[in-house]
Amino acid sequence: MSAIQDTSSVSSLFGAGTPAASTANGSATDIQNRFLSLLVAQMKNQDPLNPLDNAQVTSQMAQLSTVQGITNMNTSLQALATSLGAGQVSQAASLIGRDVLVPGNTVGPAQPQDVMGFDLSRAADDVTVSIKDASGNLVRKLDLGPRDVDVSTVAWDGLTANGTAAPAGAYSFTVNAVQGGQAVGNTALSLGMVNSVSQNSQGVQLNLAGNTSVGYADVRQIF
Repeated sequence: MSAIQDTSSVSSLFGAGTPAASTANGSATDIQNRFLSLLVAQMKNQDPLNPLDNAQVTSQMAQLSTVQGITNMNTSLQALATSLGAGQVSQAASLIGRDVLVPGNTVGPAQPQDVMGFDLSRAADDVTVSIKDASGNLVRKLDLGPRDVDVSTVAWDGLTANGTAAPAGAYSFTVNAVQGGQAVGNTALSLGMVNSVSQNSQGVQLNLAGNTSVGYADVRQIF
């Protein structure tokens, strides 16, 4: 087999030998057709005294094959991602009507909003939870003592520091954890009921009561 005498024009189809450049120059099929047309034309008009170089043609064909392989792989990955997304939506739909523990710091004095949680980055020898009202005033401080790493939950009895029932309203909480006098990283978790499930560019979303949404992957515990 003869080959291309001047490969510069063919190389430009691939961005000077870079397969990733196929995106900017059209689909893999377009590139293949342009390459083969150019190859046939150059073979027909080659100089008999200076035949084309087989090694160069082999190199260009290898690049063409790589472009096609990458395109096929991308198509397969996109199909797989679509399939996985559909599977996640189906799994997430089973959570509708269930309470889930997700990142957040809201809490209420009545069930089931009275459940709080936190995720520790490492074990702590002392954990306290401070509950505040909508104005930022401290309502109650809970001393939980030592806690192990991972997710922990605690329920607020709805009472203030002086033992009276806290009125209905919006409350928040913060978690303070220490180990040997050093602060321990933590993520506050709040309870929410799943009303519906949707999917967007960020993936599968759980739409909770109160018009809030969280990612399906953010669920730490299901009740």
